[in-house]
Amino acid sequence: MKLRSTLILSAATLALGITSSAQAGTLEDVRARGELNCVVSTGVPGFAFPDDAGEWHGFDIDFCRATAAAVLGDAKKIKAVTSTGKTRFTKLNAGEGDVLWRNTTITFSRDVGVKLRFHGVNYYDGQGFLINKELGVSSAKELDGASVCIQTGTTTELNLADFFHANGMKYEAVPIETNDEARQNYLAGRCDVYTTDASGLAASRSTFPDPENHIILPEIISKEPLGPATRHGDDQWSDIVTWVYYATVAAEELGITSANADEMKGSQNPEVLRMLGVEGNQGEELGLSTDWAYQIIKQVGNYGEIFERNIGPNTPIGLERGLNAQWTDGGLQYAPPFR
Repeated sequence: MKLRSTLILSAATLALGITSSAQAGTLEDVRARGELNCVVSTGVPGFAFPDDAGEWHGFDIDFCRATAAAVLGDAKKIKAVTSTGKTRFTKLNAGEGDVLWRNTTITFSRDVGVKLRFHGVNYYDGQGFLINKELGVSSAKELDGASVCIQTGTTTELNLADFFHANGMKYEAVPIETNDEARQNYLAGRCDVYTTDASGLAASRSTFPDPENHIILPEIISKEPLGPATRHGDDQWSDIVTWVYYATVAAEELGITSANADEMKGSQNPEVLRMLGVEGNQGEELGLSTDWAYQIIKQVGNYGEIFERNIGPNTPIGLERGLNAQWTDGGLQYAPPFR
């Protein structure tokens, strides 16, 4: 009887091991496919949007490209898997995407209940309100009775309800699925206000025929830490996505750019040499090439370059670094040491 129990326990342990092994193979899948399937939005200017030729660009897309550069050595080898607020987690967990680089807020329920693994905050945001100047509103606390366009399946729904309830106000929700649908409804006057992350509002406003006539109200009513996610069960892949993000942040702090990455291989700073694969075996520990971080920086750039190119002050989106500045400049972007 004891022997039988031992055999059953051994068989169960083996089965668990096989299941765990079967789950942990995203790196191998991506390499075999020769392409990274990246879950992104259906289109948010500055963050993820296709040009006339169907090629995707933006802040989120550049992090997809950074992941491909690290894993495949070629930042161009990505496929954008579009998703709405409702479908993004389903597509990731169903294996349609390898990683989610999309304007997605990290929350307890998503981390634990949806069984995602988040990998740092690549954009600190907060929910705001966009409104036409003609309505004469200067504060979100003047929105009692307003109709509000809001994306379903997002954290903004609960935030909106909480804010209006706390301030003794009522509103009429106009539910929409995508950012483009929200833009169309707002411009057509089907809602007085559009609410989402402030970065998304700035992105939408940049596409308006008269952006100067629309303002983002001063109140930011929530914390929206946005970051990449992967499925549970693949620790190696989780480590890779985590350190892809950290590599862009650390590179900016250390002064490594796409323009000087080759020159920096001659640096006297040991951390720079480890990052660029000149010394150490960090690439091997991740299951990647020795120059994985170099490929990210050389092909895509550091965090500051990604930000400025896609959504910075000199773009139509016009966002300041704010909380997304380096910690040395009063922001929250901070990477652990490469050692």
